[in-house]
Amino acid sequence: MQRDADGWFTLSVPDLTAGAEYLFVLPDGTTVPDPAARQQSGDVHGPSLIVDPNAYHWRQAFPDRTWEEAVIYELHIGAFTPEGTFEAARERLGDLAALGVTVIELMPVAQFAGDRGWGYDGVLPYAVHPAYGTPDDLRALVDAAHGLGLLVLLDVVYNHFGPEGNYLNRYAPDFFDDERQTPWGAAIAYHRPPVRNFFIGNALYWLRDFRFDGLRLDAIDQVRDRSEPEILVELAQTVRTQLDRPLHLTTEDNRNIVRLHERRDGRVVLYTSEWNDDFHNAAHVITTGEVEGYYADFAKDPHALLARALAEGFAYQGQATAKDGIARGAPSDAQPPVAFIDFVQNHDQTGNRAFGERLNALAPDAAVRALRAILLLSPHVPLIFMGEEYGERQPFLFFTDFEGDLADAVREGRRREFAGFASFDADGADLPDPNALRTFEMSKLNWARLAGEGADIWHETQALLSLRKQHVVPWLAGTAGGAGKVVQADQSSVAVDWQLAGGLLELRANLSATPKSLAPVQGEVIYSTSPVETPEAWQVVVSVFQGDSR
Repeated sequence: MQRDADGWFTLSVPDLTAGAEYLFVLPDGTTVPDPAARQQSGDVHGPSLIVDPNAYHWRQAFPDRTWEEAVIYELHIGAFTPEGTFEAARERLGDLAALGVTVIELMPVAQFAGDRGWGYDGVLPYAVHPAYGTPDDLRALVDAAHGLGLLVLLDVVYNHFGPEGNYLNRYAPDFFDDERQTPWGAAIAYHRPPVRNFFIGNALYWLRDFRFDGLRLDAIDQVRDRSEPEILVELAQTVRTQLDRPLHLTTEDNRNIVRLHERRDGRVVLYTSEWNDDFHNAAHVITTGEVEGYYADFAKDPHALLARALAEGFAYQGQATAKDGIARGAPSDAQPPVAFIDFVQNHDQTGNRAFGERLNALAPDAAVRALRAILLLSPHVPLIFMGEEYGERQPFLFFTDFEGDLADAVREGRRREFAGFASFDADGADLPDPNALRTFEMSKLNWARLAGEGADIWHETQALLSLRKQHVVPWLAGTAGGAGKVVQADQSSVAVDWQLAGGLLELRANLSATPKSLAPVQGEVIYSTSPVETPEAWQVVVSVFQGDSR
């Protein structure tokens, strides 16, 4: 390969065809894969493959759906079905559409070391993980989803590379920022044009070549860039300029910032929505009583924090947190409700527990049912974690497929992480081994439950989503910021009103095990866990009032 004046190495080889293998050879003779490989012939250490991106024949058009209709279903391809493949997942899409889901969100599918893992330790961001299938198998999954009217988002990781199989530091050390580390490894030097183009090009690649309808950018608080504009801004501007169709860019960010999600005349400029951990954390403390770790920030007045999150977006909007006393967040009440993605479970808060328990293993059934109603009938965008729709009891554990010293380091790191938790055995003897095949197999959905004791929960979820579609979604388009108002929040209950574009949505909830009367509503009751006039534990009432009540 020949080096040009800008430092790029190039070589032209005629008459190559799709499927041809190639490697980069370093000056010392070491062979490494292409860091932008579209497909590997095997693992992350071996040859890359030439791919024809135009070989797949697309059959379906992009669905005509607005973000206001979004009901997100997060899934892990490997654990979603017994087979753990794109093809097997495609066979389940009809069930999700029938449920009322409108968006599926795939956990990362970029290639990582080994066969099994969550995907957040990817090292080849352009290559599809081969254990799930081929690039065209992924295209067929997106195509089938579009045929059912489902949008498809992809989770992408631009904040670090995984610990095994990343060779960039061997021949391009300037790709990394030697002044900073992330919690997961070396920080990336986004201020260098080739580096930022690598990631912006990756976003375009997934959206263009695979027809994803949007992306979820993981942990953007670790995507730190001193450029102007910063890479997160340039990425959003570029994809929205170059791809002339509706796109939905969502983020995970523990800073509770709003500057990337602001609207201009009601129009999304950069990012569409942000994951709302505050909603989850307050709800979790209320229903489980757990106050360890990051839940400590929600131990005091969790009902008030939940009510504020429902009404205004974030619970922490610049206040000092209880755990470390550091101010977190910015005012969020000027954001429209659909700028926030709420959840009561997701891969992180479930899988990052020592034993991967789902909420229904930690909280009373009545409490889980109450949260389900609040999640699916609030004007925020709801996210369902796979299996939640039928009350899955299988855990979702942290699993990897490393070997040798790295496997030992991951195993010991998990034990240290949970050593300070009261519920965890100090010697870690019972902690599931992340590298054991059994840990992965335990995390797969048990679809037999859907046909049995999970059927009632599935039908209730479907009914709630039908109510959402009928009564909530039509009022979300045109609803600006400032829609929510806390009517009441005490030590056991919350009452929140939203003045939406078309009517008033009222939520009343007793989130405690003690029956109590709820604040009155003025609209028509569309949902109640029990008769409105009869105070009960974990009671939720939702009503709608046509027009402006102010």
